[in-house]
Amino acid sequence: MSPDDQQREKQGLDPRGRSALLAVLLGVMLSTLDTAIANVALPTIAADLQSHAADAIWVINAYQLAVVATMLPFAALGDGIGPRRVFLGGLVLFTVASGLCMAATSVELLAAARAFQGIGAGAMMSVNIALIRQIYPPTKLGRGVGINALVGSIGFVIGPTVASLLLSAASWPWLFGINVPLGLLAIACAWPTLPSSPPRPHGFDVGTAVLTATSFAALIFALGSMAQLAAWTQVLPAVVLTVVAGALLLHRQRGHATPMLPVDLLRRPMFALSAVTAVCAFATQGLAFVSLPFYFEQVLHRDAANAGYLMTSWPVVVAITAPLAGRLSDRHAPGLLGGIGLAVLAVGMCGLALQSHDPSLPMLVLWMALCGAGFGFFQAPNLTALMSSAPPHRSGGASGVIGVVRLLGQASGAALVALCFHLAGLRDGPTVALALGGVTAGLAAVASFARLRVRA
Repeated sequence: MSPDDQQREKQGLDPRGRSALLAVLLGVMLSTLDTAIANVALPTIAADLQSHAADAIWVINAYQLAVVATMLPFAALGDGIGPRRVFLGGLVLFTVASGLCMAATSVELLAAARAFQGIGAGAMMSVNIALIRQIYPPTKLGRGVGINALVGSIGFVIGPTVASLLLSAASWPWLFGINVPLGLLAIACAWPTLPSSPPRPHGFDVGTAVLTATSFAALIFALGSMAQLAAWTQVLPAVVLTVVAGALLLHRQRGHATPMLPVDLLRRPMFALSAVTAVCAFATQGLAFVSLPFYFEQVLHRDAANAGYLMTSWPVVVAITAPLAGRLSDRHAPGLLGGIGLAVLAVGMCGLALQSHDPSLPMLVLWMALCGAGFGFFQAPNLTALMSSAPPHRSGGASGVIGVVRLLGQASGAALVALCFHLAGLRDGPTVALALGGVTAGLAAVASFARLRVRA
């Protein structure tokens, strides 16, 4: 431990360190809160901008596409120029893009502004743990990472409630406008206090970064276009670009000790199964959180505020059960715990899909809470499996995969909701999407249980 770390160990965080921590946590809060707020407001946005519900889902997809495409390149860029510069750039872009979202007058303009938001969020999310590591002394790193995770969970938990409160008092543009003062506060805290790192000019491969971003962006665009039943002239080029860029990326990374896209880790059966489990589970979450606002408002005829309050029960229960699952994962196999949780999630999703057109409030809360309990029981054990199945020197690559599979699953879920709306219409589409979520949760449970037969 260095003398500076020893001093910080004795004294704790000084005012400068606390200000830097506040800036990082505000960035995490903005990224997670904005996702949950947009999900709840989607029906209101679609109606106000006179857009088809399936087209309005690009407000969600554009954000997720940008985050997925940029997270790994920004993580590598942070190793080269330092996480401070990447985080500050992302924070400024996110704040400016929030103002553009507020001023959007069409779904197309709003989706474009959301894409810029996603680039900013991808920059912040890619280096926030690296900054936490610089802010906290080594022996207290776990505390800092825990606070970071807690704030992220709180952002997701309070998102539906915040959206409901704002929609009951103001129009939807203010859902994005709230980010502007928070972003300015974060910039004011971050600029003078975030720790600097000496740049490493040869630590970033621009070509690999471009291929990584292109591969993921084309993949998400292809999924979204297929879900929208777009013309083959739109879908085919996106599929071809995904394949070509992906092949070139794999060729360029061949033999690299620490590839930007860590495909070497996927050769480990435990890691690969855990990644598949995560994609299917987060696809279920995407199916649920994009379709549920339409389900509550269009199928059950609840207003936007009530829809947000109903959706809050899921993340609240996740926040309660996740710590318990984390403690249990120290003593029991992650495959077993995750499989049980995902099976419960599948039951909860099917229960929501099978509700009558006038269910009681307690029954809705019960099924939502069951979904939250199942999802919360899956998260910590799966995270443990992913990190423990990667060698210590590849922890950075494993962390990048965790973020990518989460966002890839959520984007796939949102695309599947659009497909359900196109095939079944706005009246039955949300119910079909919830039933499909039961299927993806069941597939995730199967993948999780399969880990009981392999070694890390």
